[in-house]
Amino acid sequence: MAEQEMRKGGGGKLSRSETVTVRLDPKLRYLAELAARLHRRTLSSYIEWSIEGSLVNSVLAGDHNGPSIKDEAEYLWDVDDADRFAKLALRYPHLLTHEEQVRWKLIRENGYLWRGTFNVRNKEWEWSVNEHSFIFSHLRDHWEIFCAVAEGRSKPDSLPKWQETDPSWIAAAGQFPIRRYFR
Repeated sequence: MAEQEMRKGGGGKLSRSETVTVRLDPKLRYLAELAARLHRRTLSSYIEWSIEGSLVNSVLAGDHNGPSIKDEAEYLWDVDDADRFAKLALRYPHLLTHEEQVRWKLIRENGYLWRGTFNVRNKEWEWSVNEHSFIFSHLRDHWEIFCAVAEGRSKPDSLPKWQETDPSWIAAAGQFPIRRYFR
C-alpha cells in the first residue's frame, strides 16, 4: 500500500465498522448529504450517527414506557453470535425472525442447555427457560449444530443429549444433583 493510502487509511477495512448497502431515494440522499454537511460529517458518518440517535426512540416492549434498544444495548450486544442470539431470544422473543424462532424452539427444548432439577413425582429432569438457568457455554460449544438442524442441513439426532429420567445410581444414592450432563 502506498504511504499516502496508509496515512488516509485507504485500502483497509475499518475494524470498528461494517459495510451496509442502502438504497436511498435521490431526494432523500441529497437532503441527507446537506444534513451531513451541516454537521460537518461524511454521509456515511451522518447515517451512522442518525441511526444511533434513533435507537433511543425504538422501544423494545409493547408499551411506550419500556426500555429502548439503546437502554438494552450493553445487554443485547455480544461478540459471540450464540450469546447474542440467546440474549435476544431470552428477553425479546417477539423480535425473532421465523428462522430464528425455529432455532430458539430447538434450544428451549434441549435440556443440555439448561440448569434444572429432578422432579421426583414425574421422574424427569425439568428446567425453566430463563436467563439464570441458561448455560451459555453449552450453546457456544454446539451453536453450529443447532443452526444446521434449524436450517435442515443436519438431523435432530445430532443435537446434544441429556439425561431425561432419573439414572438408577442417583436414586440408589438418594442424591438429586442440580443437573447431570451427557453427550
